[in-house]
Amino acid sequence: MTIAQMNQLWIMRGYDNQATPSDGTNAMMIRDKGGIMQFAITEHRSGALMAEYDPSINRLWREIESCIHSVHDEDIIREFEDGTRSAKSISEAINKLLDIEFVERGWSPQSPIFADNTALETGKKGRWRLDFAKDDISVEVAFNHSGSIAWNLIKPTLAGELNHVTKAIQTKLGILITATEELKLAGGFDNAIGSYEDYVQYLTALRPILTVPLVIVGLRSPTTFRIEVEQITPNKKVGKVVPL
Repeated sequence: MTIAQMNQLWIMRGYDNQATPSDGTNAMMIRDKGGIMQFAITEHRSGALMAEYDPSINRLWREIESCIHSVHDEDIIREFEDGTRSAKSISEAINKLLDIEFVERGWSPQSPIFADNTALETGKKGRWRLDFAKDDISVEVAFNHSGSIAWNLIKPTLAGELNHVTKAIQTKLGILITATEELKLAGGFDNAIGSYEDYVQYLTALRPILTVPLVIVGLRSPTTFRIEVEQITPNKKVGKVVPL
């Protein structure tokens, strides 16, 4: 199937094709549904094609779509305002809501990549773990510093490649969920956070290393509110919900 045919298929399913990058990845954006979490996607090594036509993968991809669409603006506002601490951005609220949705659908949270993590967990907690895994798909929700972009892309590749260390999971497709630049701006995110657009740029440079099909999902800004960041002390900023 050609990229043009793939674009047409996804447009029929409710996606707008935004661009076809020069490296052959394919970028698409979901239509405005009003209050429902919207997102853009870019595929790497035909990841979107696999999500559409591999029956076992398609079932899981539909679950991922459902998890994202189940997050509504009012849910984010409620979680943001009910938090135990005054937050600057909605990143923690979105993370928590997605965690609930994935776990409810039977996805394994904080799934280890390798069967024996004892010798590998001496460093930063979670270094050798993926946020979620189920059958043939691994998922990483990445709202962290841009310096972690390459590692976040490599982790699902490790989960999909054969390795001399015994694997705990063996997946066929990796999904990276992150924030678009517009969500960073509207959601009060720190400027240092790696964005969807940053991840897409990395795909070209890391193509020889990223041998496993990937889909990069960029969450778009809320349609009914934005976060206004206020400096309350010299060292502390907090966010406030402003209706649109």
